[in-house]
Amino acid sequence: MQMKTIILTLASAAFATAAFAEDPIKIGVPVGLSGANSVVAPSVVQAAELAVEEINAKGGVLGRPLALEIADDASGAAGAQKAFDSLVFQKEVNAVISMETSAARNAGLPIISKGDVPYIYTSFYEGKSCNAKLFVNAWVPEQQVPPVVDNFIGKQGAKKFFLIGSDYSFGRGMLTFAKAYIEKAGGEVVGEEYLPMDGSDWTAIISKVRSSGADAIITSTAGGAPNVTLTKQLRSSGVTLPYGNLAVDEGTAKSMGADAKDIFLSASYVTGIDSPENKAFLSAMEKKFGKELRTPNDLSVPQYEAIYLYKAAVEKAGSTDTADVLKALPDVSFTGPRGNISMNKQHHAPLTMYLGQVKDDGSVAVVDSFKDVDPGDQCPNL
Repeated sequence: MQMKTIILTLASAAFATAAFAEDPIKIGVPVGLSGANSVVAPSVVQAAELAVEEINAKGGVLGRPLALEIADDASGAAGAQKAFDSLVFQKEVNAVISMETSAARNAGLPIISKGDVPYIYTSFYEGKSCNAKLFVNAWVPEQQVPPVVDNFIGKQGAKKFFLIGSDYSFGRGMLTFAKAYIEKAGGEVVGEEYLPMDGSDWTAIISKVRSSGADAIITSTAGGAPNVTLTKQLRSSGVTLPYGNLAVDEGTAKSMGADAKDIFLSASYVTGIDSPENKAFLSAMEKKFGKELRTPNDLSVPQYEAIYLYKAAVEKAGSTDTADVLKALPDVSFTGPRGNISMNKQHHAPLTMYLGQVKDDGSVAVVDSFKDVDPGDQCPNL
């Protein structure tokens, strides 16, 4: 989404909220409009805009409208510090709700603590990020890795795995968990390689894959651009091993075209979920954005649902006071496109997971599903 579009959208929102007597409740959305996440960020912004529009059309929250404050975190730590500081201390947002890289999240958390605002993190991540003000409604490795590994070993006969990641907390954290799980399941990791998050030349690593004797690949890169470059280079090199991607979302898969065919992914959301809530969500997204619609995915849908979860917590608390909202967040739920979501397990959420395989057109065929997968021990001391 172009910055001009965001400005126009926010201006329209401001006009629409003029009918409310009370000041708006401001939600800060720091997101990677530039950098690695720029491929997926527009879909996240769209999902947030729809949630706010729907809620305001029904009277807002406690009689007050919601308003979005969107800031570019540049997909990294330095940009996140600036974005969080602006949102929390200059815009004085009531809450931060965002999909970000782990580097951006980690950089923003001290500002969240200092500024004393609730933070709902809506991105899948490597797990075990614990802060009294942080809640997560997306998946962690305990929920996402087993479906891929179990399928590769149990149904595709894979024994030797090559792991490839971006060199930062998400890439390494996911593959550390994956390696331990592979070995516990009886497999062997024959190679593990990383490239800096902004790297784009995977040639040397792919050469190691080809000579390793691996019979399956699992990758964990920064969401967006690194997924695209790695996949295209794997395909152009002729590598046809079973390929599990721990970071690809459905929208990014579609942007890859034919290169994404047969990638296996594990997700808490795919567009093909057959439920009234998902059908209504997809219809509303298409109606609002038309030809500009970005494919809803496992990064944008949690953003949509998190805004509704925040609404429920504010209404339960009867105010936007941070302490009251934080107390209410574990006790509220929202039934949306992914089903019933509640962040009641150590500030994380049990989730239904889907093992999918990308088809020729970039859509995802569901191979298997796993209901209400527990996130495990993430933050037992909270």
